[in-house]
Amino acid sequence: MAKNKYIETPEILWQYFLDYKEFTKAKPIKVKDWVGKDADEVHREKEKPLTIEGFENYLEDQEIINDLSNYFANSNNAYSDYSTICSRIKRNVKQDQIEGGMAGIYNPSITQRLNGLVDKKEVTENTPRKITIKVKRNENTEDK
Repeated sequence: MAKNKYIETPEILWQYFLDYKEFTKAKPIKVKDWVGKDADEVHREKEKPLTIEGFENYLEDQEIINDLSNYFANSNNAYSDYSTICSRIKRNVKQDQIEGGMAGIYNPSITQRLNGLVDKKEVTENTPRKITIKVKRNENTEDK
């Protein structure tokens, strides 16, 4: 359970994010793999990506606070002072994910989807079509 119900200043929130970033990058994910003709088992280290969810979980694990949703949503305009820092945190997370995906550190497909970077193609059909319209004539109307 978190000790605090709130984070005192935007600067403290930013410092918490920097602490999370340092903590996350210092603890890579270990991936089991097999190499060579004898399929020897090895463990490769993969850099861990930054995520907003990871940041929130880090803060809760550190017993700092258990929910940042009000800060990021600026609920009831009560967190306006935090808007700039929240935007900066989101940009840092997105930058880490995009650059990691581009460098092949993270799965590029997942990175694209998480950050709305999908390649969209528009397909149009140019085939002429015959359209028949049936018109019901009023009995009182004369044909001309």
